[in-house]
This record gives sequence, C-alpha cells and structure tokens, in this order.
Amino acid sequence: MDFKLPKNFNEAKRLGLLLSKYKDKHYYTVLFGIVTVYILLQSFAIPGSIFLSVLSGYLFPFPLALLLVCTCSACGALVCYFLSYFLGRRLVLTYFPERIEKWQSEVSLVSSVDGYLFFYMVFLRVTPILPNWFINLASPIINVPPRIFFWGTFVGVAPPSFVFLQAGTTLQQITHEGVAFSLKSIFMITFSAVIALIPILYQQYTKRVSTKEKKKA
Repeated sequence: MDFKLPKNFNEAKRLGLLLSKYKDKHYYTVLFGIVTVYILLQSFAIPGSIFLSVLSGYLFPFPLALLLVCTCSACGALVCYFLSYFLGRRLVLTYFPERIEKWQSEVSLVSSVDGYLFFYMVFLRVTPILPNWFINLASPIINVPPRIFFWGTFVGVAPPSFVFLQAGTTLQQITHEGVAFSLKSIFMITFSAVIALIPILYQQYTKRVSTKEKKKA
C-alpha cells in the first residue's frame, strides 16, 4: 500500500479509512506515526499539517486529538525556533530585514509589560496576520523567550485546530476544503483572537490614561 501525505480532503478521506482499519490492531503505531510526521512538518515548515489535524480528528477522541495537535505544533515550532537561532539567523536577517525590524518594534512595545508578550503570541497564532513559518524563524532573532514562544503556540493553535478536528469527525461528508469552515468556526476564531488582544488593549489604554494624568499634573 502506498502511503503519502494527503494534499486534499479526498486523499485525507482515503488515508483516514485506511489508517482507521490499521489502528484497530496497531493503535500506538498509528499514534506515533502521526505525532512524528506532524512534528517534522512543523519543524521544517513543510505544508500538510492541516490534513494531519483533520486525520487526527477522524482517528482519535476529540480531547486526545486536540492535545496531540497542540503539543505537536508547539514542539515542532520550537524545533524550528532553535534551528533558526543556531543556523538561520543570518539568512532571516538578509531576506526579511524590514519585516524583522517592524515586528521587533511591536514585540518591544508589548513585552514592556510582564505577561503581555504571551497574549500577543497567542493572538498571532490564532490570526493569519503573520505566517507561522515567519513567526517560528523570526522569534529567536527578536528575543522572544522559548518558554513564551512554546506556550503561546500551544494555546494559540487550539482555536484554528478545533475547526479542522471537527472537520475530521465528519470526514466522510466533506467533499472540498470550503466545507470545513462555517460561520460558527469563523466566529470562534475571531472571538479567540479578541480575547487574546484584551490584555494588550487594556495595557495601551491604561498607559494613555497615565500619560494624560501626568501631563495634567
């Protein structure tokens, strides 16, 4: 049997059926295989993790699948983080100097208050403002601490992963990518992004109020 990473939902359906039968006798082999491939994809910024999320939702109970996806995403991203830190710093600075400089100023502003950098990382993972591969490569260069990077990724990937895991529970009814997204899913992701932004917006508000009071004094 020819195993390959699915490139669309039809291929994911076929692979899901095959792995579902294989899982009955080789549960931990399938689990280990998905974990390994998922981390490798995240570590080297290779496309395809979305379909593994769908497969995870199809093959495993939802709580386990969500934990698996969040953990693999965070671990793989952390590997990419350290690869960039030790090997890719010069390349990133050469090819993305303006984006690095702009993001550096944003991170410096947010990190001026303890804890807010974490919420900012969560927000970036929930929303598509910056590509995940760029976040992984640039974070060590602009001095985002590994601990905040890991947990911000772990929490931030949960809302979008929730959408694809739910798609996996109804994998046989999905005929194309668009079905995976509903108004409910979009609302949930938007709501999660707003929640992550609240501490940062509050910090900006209190800072402005404090500045105005000092000027009056």
